[in-house]
Amino acid sequence: MWVKMEQGWERTRAASFAFVSTAGPMLSGTLVTVAGFIPIAIARSATGEYAFSFFQVNAIALLISWLAAVVAIPWLGYKLLPDPRAPRPPSRFPRVARLAQRLGLGAPAHGEDHDVYGTPFYQRFRRLVAWCVAHRWRVVVATALAFVLAIYGMQHVQKQFFPNSTRLELNVELRLQEGASLLATERAVAELEDWLAADRAEHGQLSHYITWVGSGVPRYYLALDQQLPAANLAQFVIVTPGIAEREALRQRLIDFYAAHPAGVRANIGRIENGPPVGYPVQYRVSGEDIEVLRALAERVAARMRDDARLSNINFDWYEQSKAVRIEIDQDKARLLGISSQDIAQLLALSLQGQPATTLREGDKRVDVVLRAAGDTRLHPEQLASLMLPTVSGKSVPLAQVAHLTPVFEPGLIWRRDRVPTITVRANLYGNTQPATVVDALQPGIDAIRAELPSGYQIATGGSVEESAKGGRSVAAGLPVFILAVITILMIQLQNVSRVIMVLLTAPLGIIGVVLFLWVSGKPFGFMALLGTIALFGMVMRNSVILVDQIEQDLAAGKARTEAIVESTVRRLRPIALTAAAAVLAMVPLSRNDFFGPMAIAIMGGLIVATALTLFFLPALYAAWYKVGRG
Repeated sequence: MWVKMEQGWERTRAASFAFVSTAGPMLSGTLVTVAGFIPIAIARSATGEYAFSFFQVNAIALLISWLAAVVAIPWLGYKLLPDPRAPRPPSRFPRVARLAQRLGLGAPAHGEDHDVYGTPFYQRFRRLVAWCVAHRWRVVVATALAFVLAIYGMQHVQKQFFPNSTRLELNVELRLQEGASLLATERAVAELEDWLAADRAEHGQLSHYITWVGSGVPRYYLALDQQLPAANLAQFVIVTPGIAEREALRQRLIDFYAAHPAGVRANIGRIENGPPVGYPVQYRVSGEDIEVLRALAERVAARMRDDARLSNINFDWYEQSKAVRIEIDQDKARLLGISSQDIAQLLALSLQGQPATTLREGDKRVDVVLRAAGDTRLHPEQLASLMLPTVSGKSVPLAQVAHLTPVFEPGLIWRRDRVPTITVRANLYGNTQPATVVDALQPGIDAIRAELPSGYQIATGGSVEESAKGGRSVAAGLPVFILAVITILMIQLQNVSRVIMVLLTAPLGIIGVVLFLWVSGKPFGFMALLGTIALFGMVMRNSVILVDQIEQDLAAGKARTEAIVESTVRRLRPIALTAAAAVLAMVPLSRNDFFGPMAIAIMGGLIVATALTLFFLPALYAAWYKVGRG
């Protein structure tokens, strides 16, 4: 609208032209961007459940923004834009104005008839585009090589599942040896509470905390890695005043438990984003024989201990628990009229207890449990003296009809697909991403896999597995995305060749994504993937608008070379300014832990893709239609 008013068009006509010439291509580009989020919307996984709102918010916001752009903005322009040909007051920044004039960016003096695109800046840009059209194959090949190099460079960008959370809580999981009592767990909890009290007095970086003993934290947010109740488990939720305080306290807790005596295993973690993972690096070892399984799990753990970046390497079940095996002398038991069920009931009554009656306190019911005294329950040697009632009405000690032998046995066996499975887990406390460590461990793990007995297997778990699941669920929706994009572009462009050209420009953003992520040190994860998908839509939108402008010029009777060059020149300012606005909008997010990778991906991809679109697409168009060099 502003350009047409600079060219002398009447205000109403310029506003109408802004709507008529851009509404269709902009709607197509907007719908293409919305379609980019379809794979996330239809993903059947925990990742899809977590990220579905991204599709909802983006679809609604983008469609409303298009409506505002084609309806509200022309009206506002009609009301607010000044007359570009009216006398202008002197600039408040004369040096800047003179510099803009030298660069060819400033407008001529008021009242002067001029060509808006005839300034020195546009003349230089016109010559550059004309050179690209004349040397089209050089430009196309150079762009293709840059794209291949970016794909190769992606291997050197760290991979990430979901970014760190910006919430202020720390989750501290304390787990004792399997079979430990609640009393031992309470002692470990009391020890940490004393340490937190001393730390608060010294550093003041702790707001408050809450503790669960014998069970995990209730699900107070979606991505919580919930733990089943266990006597050897306790969990803390520690709240800090800010991110810096959270990280400082987390490091002190890590150092404290690194030097802590054996017996308490602590997992100090931030709040997770995305589907719950727990320990970031995990390997699952599966097989039928428990002893063979334990030996294989120990080999995997030894390989993981070789990597200094991993800490707190442990197993989800491995330790042997102390137990008492009772072997009943069935001949003696039958002589006394005692059955195995009688012995089992006596042991259950003595050790676990059975409700004898119920006590009511207002609206509450409290079970009165009958069980043996504390000495009998807490000291295994007292079991032999438990008195068994016989059919004669007398009682005999348990030792007379059974042999009690102390043994070690697995206190817990986890199964996956009904097969015993030990998960070897580790924390990763540095800035290295789990996928990087897993790639480094791969040769050693593959060597163990090559020697596995028949029926045994090792599978990679943790964030790498969850990321792969999320990627597969998103990839399953790509055919729908491609079909939707092609349909939208065919409706708008009505030509297969032009649709293919627009689609070929979409991946150009990957060049900038890889470059900027590598330079900034940000990992490529789910949020960066979202940014890349949105970027595809932005790039194709610009391509649609540019191709549509070329077709309008051809319909107006211009030669192909002139239409290609002049359309690119006329679309330079709106394409560059909208790209600059999008890039600047990402700047505040670029330092955010959660949205930073997405912002960097959009910024880098849009900067590079916009430049390449303005030079690569004209060259590709000229090569595709074999436009002469005249």
